[in-house]
Formats: sequence, C-alpha cells, structure tokens
Amino acid sequence: MRYGRILAAAWLAIAAFSVAAQEKGGEDLTGPYDVVQGWPRLPLPGHEGWVSGPTTAVLAESADRIIMVQRGELKLPDTLKPGPGVIFGMTGRTATSAVNEARREHYILVVDRAGNITDTWTQWDSLWDGSAGPHHLYMNPYDPEKHIWIVNDGLHQVFKFTNDGKKLVMTLGERLVPGDDEKHFARPAGMAFLPDGTFFVTDGYVNRRVVKFDKDGKFLMAWGRQGTGPGEFSGVVHTIAADSSGRLYVADRGTKRVQVFDSNGKFLDEWPNVDPWYIHVAGDQSVWVADGGTNKILKYDRGGRLQYSWGTYGQFPGGLWGTHQFSVDQEGNLYTAEPFNGRVEKFTPRKGAKRSQLIAPPKR
Repeated sequence: MRYGRILAAAWLAIAAFSVAAQEKGGEDLTGPYDVVQGWPRLPLPGHEGWVSGPTTAVLAESADRIIMVQRGELKLPDTLKPGPGVIFGMTGRTATSAVNEARREHYILVVDRAGNITDTWTQWDSLWDGSAGPHHLYMNPYDPEKHIWIVNDGLHQVFKFTNDGKKLVMTLGERLVPGDDEKHFARPAGMAFLPDGTFFVTDGYVNRRVVKFDKDGKFLMAWGRQGTGPGEFSGVVHTIAADSSGRLYVADRGTKRVQVFDSNGKFLDEWPNVDPWYIHVAGDQSVWVADGGTNKILKYDRGGRLQYSWGTYGQFPGGLWGTHQFSVDQEGNLYTAEPFNGRVEKFTPRKGAKRSQLIAPPKR
C-alpha cells in the first residue's frame, strides 16, 4: 500500500506544477482550459475517508445546475490520506474494478457552480438495486419541461424523470430482463433526440442495434447487427448524437469507428481509427469525441476530418482517464465524467483561448 501513498504524493506534486503559471517549458496538458481544483466539494458531510466510485455521467443543465452520477462511494485505504484532489484512481486501481466494494448510496448528485452539493436523489437509490448504477444522463434539448433521462445498462432500462427528480414519468424496458424485441433492451448505453421528440437508444453492450422511439416512447424501428461492415456493429454500441439536420453519429467502439446514419438508419459514412466513448454535437455543428484509448478530446467537422485535439492520461487535476461522458454549459465550462479515476472534473475556458478550440454547448 506504500505504492498508493507515493503515487498520490507524486500526482499532487505534478498537479501543483501543471497548473502553475509558466513562462517557459512545460506542456499544455489541458488544451484551451484551466481545471477548477476542488470541484465538486466532496466528500459529503459525515463521509470523510470516502470518495466517489466510478463516475459514469455528467449533465450540465446550466452553469449553476450540474447533475452527476457516481456508482456509490469507495473507502480510501488507510495509507492514502484524504484531501482535496485525492481520488480512488490514486490507489493504483481503477474505481470500476472496485465497484463491488462500493457503499450503495448517493448515486445522483446535483452541484452548483462553486461545487457545492445542492441536492441528492437518494430517494431513488434503491431503484438501482441489481445493477452497478446509472450509466448515462440526458436531457432532450427541445423539451421545455427539461425532463432528465437516465440509462441503466445493468437493469436493461431507460428512465424519464421530472427535472427535479421527484417523479418517474416513463420507464422503457423490463427490469433485469434482457431482450432484443420492441419492449426489451440488453444493456442499453446512450440516447439522442430530434426536435419533434423522436429519440434513439443505443442498445448497446449486448445487442448490436440502435432503437428509434416516438416522443411517447412507442417503438418505431431498430437497425444494426453483429459485424464490421457498414451499418453493422461489433463490441459496444456506446453513445449516439444528432446534429441539426438529423444526422446521427454512433460510437461503434468494437471496430473503433464512428458511423453516421440518417434518422431512419440509412448508412451515410464512417470515420475509422478512433475509439469513441462519447460523442457531442456542438451548437456550431462541430463533432467532439472522447477517445477512450488515447484519453484525448477530439474535434471533427461533419465530414469526419480531424480539426483539433487535446488531453492526456493522468490522475492529476486536468488529467483524463476513460472519459465516459462530458457536458458543456452555456458559459462554455466543460465537465468530464471519468469512471476509472472516480471523479467529475470542471474546466473553464482559458483567457485568450481560441474559440475554435473550445467545445461549444449543444444547440438549445
């Protein structure tokens, strides 16, 4: 366990160095952003010595309301002293590898701009029983009521909540019953929405398909099958994003490519040689991808041509490790959910940063 103490001290030293103002040397590790240290303000009161388990999702409704998912809480070993910036990834293990050791509570947290925890959806903690916890968070950008959607791969279900989390208003899929018909999923992963309320679910870790529903959750169609050809999927069909013209960008992690379809599943294009864990279409229609292999954030145009990239592996503030979802608020602040590290990070645009290198928020 001495290794964990040494590793933590080393990363904290690197962190202090990496965020210091420098005039010569060094590396630009966080691209056009500065990381906000000590955000969010965890642990919760009375939870000293505990840190976030795998953090799988983050959704920035605004700069003052950010919702995040942690798959329970993990106890730090006695040899790793708790403190600001100390995360489970500093133990020499991934938080995902320790998820079965997690204290099963406080899965969903609501955070303000300063990092204060303003709400916890503990009333739903028991809903996730039988699974590791929620997988991704979504909000339909065209929905005036701003419902919160939660995909839970382990339960094989998709849930729709009121914005405040008080009421569950729709459930798709049968709890703990996998399948590939109109009423079942097998470890679904991601979602995307069109202006008319039509939405899509990538289904996902077991099935190899994209499922289309109308605004009321009625099954419309599905496409995809196992394979490596156009319109086929191998490995994990992870996330999906839609642009303003209804083009759909699907993360085909098994074949390390992004596939592009129209809204009825017609294959349009593929972008090879990328390991897409999350896809974000910005308001300016640029396409941003979290690459799980390189731990970089990549910018593409709509034709799949690489425009820019930044990011590096690490447990230090600003490092990335398996970015599973990211979100951008209307002020341009970026939030990354890193399940291996067990943390959500907040990045603010650096003064003087080029606008073309900043991730724009989605069109709302």
